[in-house]
Amino acid sequence: MTLPTTFVLAQAAPGGAANGGISMIIMMIVLFGLMYFMMIRPQMKRQKEHRQMVSSLAKGDEVVTNGGIAGRVDDVGETFITVEIAPNVKIKLQKSAVQQVLPKGTLKSS
Repeated sequence: MTLPTTFVLAQAAPGGAANGGISMIIMMIVLFGLMYFMMIRPQMKRQKEHRQMVSSLAKGDEVVTNGGIAGRVDDVGETFITVEIAPNVKIKLQKSAVQQVLPKGTLKSS
């Protein structure tokens, strides 16, 4: 009597494995979609905003660098900018080192 039960269990196992494979593929697609919308897309958006900010730098803009140095842009080149951090003290930086552009007059008020 146990033979038919074993036969039925043996018949059911391959069908379950096929459904498990499809659900695994669907689960991987859903996880990739979540990872894209939660991690990759926001990072790409931040990079695009930073590129736009760096390309729009102009003489007289007040900026803060990645190192925390605040100053006023004195000269803008193709890949480098000159920033005046104190009277007659100028440093040359890569444009990509600029973290943020401050509102006009911020440096005078601090």
